[in-house]
Amino acid sequence: MNDFPEPRRSRKLRVLAAMSGGVDSAVAAARAAEAGHDVTGVHLALSANPQSFRTGARGCCTVEDSRDARRAADVIGIPFYVWDLADRFRQDVVEDFVAEYAAGRTPNPCLRCNEKIKFAALLDKALALGFDAVCTGHYARILTRADGSRELHRSADMAKDQSYVLGVLDERQLAHAMFPLGDTDTTKADIRAEAERRGLAVAAKPDSHDICFIADGDTQGFLAKRLGQAEGAIVDETGARVGTHTGAYGFTIGQRKGLRIGTPAPDGKPRYVLDISPVDNTVTVGPAQALDVTELTAIRPRWCGAEPAGPATYTAQTRAHGDDVPVTAELRDGELRVTFTAPVRGIAPGQAVVLYDGTRVVGSATIAGTDRTGRPVTV
Repeated sequence: MNDFPEPRRSRKLRVLAAMSGGVDSAVAAARAAEAGHDVTGVHLALSANPQSFRTGARGCCTVEDSRDARRAADVIGIPFYVWDLADRFRQDVVEDFVAEYAAGRTPNPCLRCNEKIKFAALLDKALALGFDAVCTGHYARILTRADGSRELHRSADMAKDQSYVLGVLDERQLAHAMFPLGDTDTTKADIRAEAERRGLAVAAKPDSHDICFIADGDTQGFLAKRLGQAEGAIVDETGARVGTHTGAYGFTIGQRKGLRIGTPAPDGKPRYVLDISPVDNTVTVGPAQALDVTELTAIRPRWCGAEPAGPATYTAQTRAHGDDVPVTAELRDGELRVTFTAPVRGIAPGQAVVLYDGTRVVGSATIAGTDRTGRPVTV
């Protein structure tokens, strides 16, 4: 756990607002300033060559985004800086992303960016400079208990809730985090209308999507340039070869489209990716029901408060836009074992499982393996 200093308890805080160049972070910074805090805006330069990232409004790491963030800071009336964290981003997010795919897993780079960049590298620097908190445009809530400890909760607007990608934050990091957009029942349309009222030019800017560091949105092409192409087999559950591919890293558990299988299944139904074996570069496909998961094992647990004592019932989310499902979870020898009350389909190792107690985020861990109707799958 990082040895952060305690935040000041005065009403007026020194706040560093991370401004991506989008509407959410701009409104969050404006709300923090309007609340009376001493706010400074900062845009994170995350690419050694920003021109190589997506242009326009689709990403969050472009030259245009930096300019949009600066213009928003000027309108709000706060100081603004650009901080170069490109080396940390490359090491902790991009290289991790490539390594996970090479190992047959499916990572979540947004979650890793929150863990390693925004609430580690950025927060460390902010605290060293005397700031009390980092403010972002995430849709989540932080509630303070009677004893002064803080809890992470789902956003009031469940349609925009982003607590899943924040489940890696520990209690000390939450003590220095601020999410102004999550505290009110505000839709994205309301946020855009508010931005327009405030005179922010990003009011109509489209949301960022896809992976910010993949310029054209072609994840498989991005990985092929870094990992090379190697022809391998696509096999069915019996081991019979039904197709070929140019790299097992181009697939993810549960994938249906883009399999390029020439031989139809005997029952005529679609096939899905069931397993990825980077060792022999083999991808196994089969029917949808073979994806049903009854249990999973997750590693590197991180708790948003005290570590749970013994097995307990929660709800769990296993992907960024997935549904909440009832589970029983228990920490065994440093690993989290999660049992589903009913089978859940298409869980991919490398993703995060986030546990909830009602709206409260209990913690997060990285999925290492799954058990499908008694058949363990680990990559």
